[in-house]
This record gives sequence, C-alpha cells and structure tokens, in this order.
Amino acid sequence: MPPAQPPRSSGTGWKIFCAILLVALLGSVGFNLLHFAGSVLEGSTVGAESGQKFHEVVVENSHAHDKIAILEVKGMISSEPWSHSGKTMAAVLDDQLKEVADDDSIKAVILKVDSPGGEVMASDDIATSIRKFQEKTKKPIIASMGSLAASGGYYVSAPCQWIVANELTLTGSIGVIMHSFNYRGLMDKVGVEPLTFKSGRFKDMLSGTKKPEEADPAEKQMIQDMIMETYNKFKQVVADGRGRASKLNNGKGKTLATNWADLADGRVLTGKQALENGFVDELGNFETAVETAKRLAKINGDAKLIRYEEPFDFTSLFSLLGKSDVKKIKIDVGLDLPKLQAGRPYFLSPTVVN
Repeated sequence: MPPAQPPRSSGTGWKIFCAILLVALLGSVGFNLLHFAGSVLEGSTVGAESGQKFHEVVVENSHAHDKIAILEVKGMISSEPWSHSGKTMAAVLDDQLKEVADDDSIKAVILKVDSPGGEVMASDDIATSIRKFQEKTKKPIIASMGSLAASGGYYVSAPCQWIVANELTLTGSIGVIMHSFNYRGLMDKVGVEPLTFKSGRFKDMLSGTKKPEEADPAEKQMIQDMIMETYNKFKQVVADGRGRASKLNNGKGKTLATNWADLADGRVLTGKQALENGFVDELGNFETAVETAKRLAKINGDAKLIRYEEPFDFTSLFSLLGKSDVKKIKIDVGLDLPKLQAGRPYFLSPTVVN
C-alpha cells in the first residue's frame, strides 16, 4: 500500500492575513482621500478670503529664521494661462507677492528673470505689482538676470531695488514692436478678391487684404503714435525704477548714464555694457543676488531660501481631463518660438522676433 498522504492545509491563515491586508489598504486609501478632500475644501475656503495659497518649498535650508523668497519670470511674458490653475504669469506673481507681504519672516525677494519679453500689458502688470509691493512692505526685490532678460524681461526688472546681471547676460532691447501680415499679393495670384464692409474709416486697420499702396497715411501715423506712446511709457518705467532704486541704495548702486536714452533704441546689451550705462547695479550670478539680498534686508548670518508651488486641486484635474489636443501636432526642432499675434504690441527682443 502507498504511504498515506498528509492532510491538505485549508489555507485559513493566509486568507485571514490577506483579508487584514486588504482592510488596511482600503482604510489607508479612504483616509488619504478624506484628508485630501478636506485640504482641498480648506484651501478653497481660505483662498476665497485671502487669495491663492501656495505650498512653501525650501530651496536651501540653513535652519535660520529669516527667509528670502525666490520668484520667477521665465519664458514668454503672456496673458495666456501660465499655471495649472489657469492663472496668468502676472496673476501668479501678484499672489506670491501677497504671500510674501503677509510673512514677516521673509525679509527680501529675489526675482529670477530669464525671458525675452512678451506682451505689453502682461509686462506692465508684473512691473506694477513689484513697484507697489516694495512701496507697501519696504522689502527689497533683487532682480537676478539669467542668460536673457531683454525688452519685457528688462521692463519687469527695472522697478526692482537692485539688479544683478551676468557679464554675458543679454538685456536691454528697450522698445516696442507690432506687426501684421499682408497677403494681398498671394490673393491676387490665386484670383481671390476681398470684399470689405466697414462702419468707419479706420475699422480695417492692419488688414492683410489691402494693397500696401491702399493703406491710409493717417492709419500709419495713428499706429506709429500708439507705438511711441507705449515706448515712452517703457522709458518712463526705466527712469522711475532706476531713480527710485538709486535713492533707496544710497548711492551704492549704479545710476543711469546721461545718454541712456540713446541706447533705448531696441539694441541688445550685454550685462557688462548694461552695468557701464547704469541699467544694472552689479555683475554676478544667483549667489551674488542672495548675498546682496541679505545686505539690503540687513540679515545677519544665514537665511533660508524658499519658493512657492501651487497646490493641486480637483478643479484643475477636471480641467486637464476636459482638454483634448488630438488635433495638435508639435514637432520639436530645438527652438520654441513665441506665438506673436498680429495687431498686438510687444516688448520683445529683436533676436526673438527675427
């Protein structure tokens, strides 16, 4: 007779272990969902009273009480949505400055600028927020220029109390540009004739269907006058910002050269040239800006460097799920050119426009 088989285990122990593990897993998931929902509701309640809230992220922890906030102006300055919440760059920076104003432990702000410029209104909104913040809180903002801080990038830097640029930074490019496309010649070649009805003499300004010789001279003068008005505002922002900074710095920074307006013709300047003509106060890198921020804020010793991140919420998740880009195909050729809109004025570096 073959030996008797041992009794087969019923596996009760494993079943109990798996059941306990499953209950623990479900409990953990449920707890995290409730905690996340509670934080979202709490954030939306507080945000309704005091504006957009942010998570404070420590960039460099020196275990010091005094802090320096790092804010960024990176890429094209635009009125398009810039964050996952759908806010523009100007709106996000304004909210971040409000957070800084409410935190007494933050003694200074470093504005990291790496931008070719952008829209006139968006640039002016950022510059206005910076100026009002400094006037209200008396906390210094130090602009730390990256490889490119030209045109609108310089516009938002001009109101800062101190500007640090690298020797090879491309900056300046003070000017305004507005462009339009004329495709009437192409229409004539394919036999398409435009038919326009308008309520007034200038209603079809910048129309691409008119022959160049049909353009009203008064229309050209009107557009040029608008460009020059915006350009004069640019120069005023530079003069006011650098003049205010010179008073606050008690002569320790640079002042604009007497012929600085001659250089405000759209030309791009290196950081060294900008320093020689008073457009920036100091040559250096980000670490230089940190040391300058400590000095201007009268911080003795070390300071904790922090930045802000927007919290993720359900509304942004739904907005992401609702988007569909199946009709768009983007080919990466190594250069991300800005999308300029015809008829809209820009503070842009000519190196970008070309």
